[in-house]
Amino acid sequence: MAKMKRAYVCSDCGADFPRWQGQCSACAAWNTITEFTVPKTKAAIGSVSAATSYAGASTKVQKLSEVETKDLPRFSSGIGEFDRVLGGGIVPGSVLLLCGDPGAGKSTLLLQSIGAVAAIKSALYVSGEESIHQISQRAERLKTQNIDKINVVAETSVEQVLHLVTQLKAEFVIIDSIQTMTVAHNDSAAGSPSQVKESAAALTRFAKTEGVTFLLIGHINKDSNVAGPMQLIHIVDGLFALSSTSDEKFRVLRTSKNRFGADSESCFFAMTEQGMKQVKNPSAIFLSRSDKNHAGSACTTLWEGTRPLLVEIQALCNNSVTENPRRLSVGYDSNRLAMSIAVLARHGGVMLSDMDIFVNCVGGIKIEETSADLAVLLSIFSSFKNQPIPQDVLVFGEIGLNADIRPAANGMERIREAAKQGFTRAIVPKANASRKINGIEIIAVEDLQEALEAFDRVS
Repeated sequence: MAKMKRAYVCSDCGADFPRWQGQCSACAAWNTITEFTVPKTKAAIGSVSAATSYAGASTKVQKLSEVETKDLPRFSSGIGEFDRVLGGGIVPGSVLLLCGDPGAGKSTLLLQSIGAVAAIKSALYVSGEESIHQISQRAERLKTQNIDKINVVAETSVEQVLHLVTQLKAEFVIIDSIQTMTVAHNDSAAGSPSQVKESAAALTRFAKTEGVTFLLIGHINKDSNVAGPMQLIHIVDGLFALSSTSDEKFRVLRTSKNRFGADSESCFFAMTEQGMKQVKNPSAIFLSRSDKNHAGSACTTLWEGTRPLLVEIQALCNNSVTENPRRLSVGYDSNRLAMSIAVLARHGGVMLSDMDIFVNCVGGIKIEETSADLAVLLSIFSSFKNQPIPQDVLVFGEIGLNADIRPAANGMERIREAAKQGFTRAIVPKANASRKINGIEIIAVEDLQEALEAFDRVS
């Protein structure tokens, strides 16, 4: 029997320590260091030795110019929007990790996908959390395609899973979930940092040597980070996060890491009784406004991956009844909100120190770029003056501390998308107004004063 040794690993960042301590000195997290035992020698896993690298590469040294390049054709997941987020389809031999909140629809999305893939490839669904009867019931409810071609098994042993993959000659495998998988040479409990790391490493080695594609479902912790060691993110080829909007109607799939495509892509799904439905024009959904125009509302455009997304920004200014006025934002960074209020007071002469200010991004969208600054600022100004911004006006641009308005990336594409959605006027940075677009009047502004003058002109 191999001798065992103790190790202590942080479950958040994966840092190793010789003994237990309350705080991780690497990531400063508290109570995340857990103890596990590892053997000094590792047994072989499947047909691939555990001593090989994550990529399963040979130790033979070659000149880079002598390495034979392989152009692996991608295959479709059966879901167009999912393919776009993946970079144009699934690369054979890749290992992809899909994580998200409980109930977000991870298993539903992949069950729909495996139904389409099973028509062209041998597919296997490995469940470590549900029974095969539960999966069968869900497949019938979702009316999954090709259920007679989908192999399913309830198993948590990595060695047994790889044996089944070899036996069935499976080319597409879903693991639900990686936190339930275990390797025989590790005595730690399932879900521990060492088990998650070793299980993912074994699956990755097998994928790279045999050309099998693995889609792993992963859990997240209370901080919305991937549960398990940080090495898990480094091992996989792609990391994708599935989350729901605040109204729970839609699901947003975002790319965090992708070795075979863009790492900033996103797509939207609507959760229905028949499963996940693709939303190919999300702008039309998030701009479903009432016919009556209200003060404090402005439309802006965000850049999500490789396409623009039109959303509505709402603001409300109200006289404060407390000594310290409240500043509350939903979907927009609170620090940038404070900066916009300060710029509006200093350079616009609009004093809001005695007012509560609330900002909301409609539809539960979280704004992660600075191009919405001008729309937030003008929506606050609109609420303060109780003067609505017409619904056919688009606003975008970044606000600097000296009140200058800076351009946004892909400005022309944003304006073109607005024109398609029926907008006729756009207040944009001067640098984004270099060309004319048919059907829309472009109002170029360089600083806050010009933006406020443009507001009075269109209102």
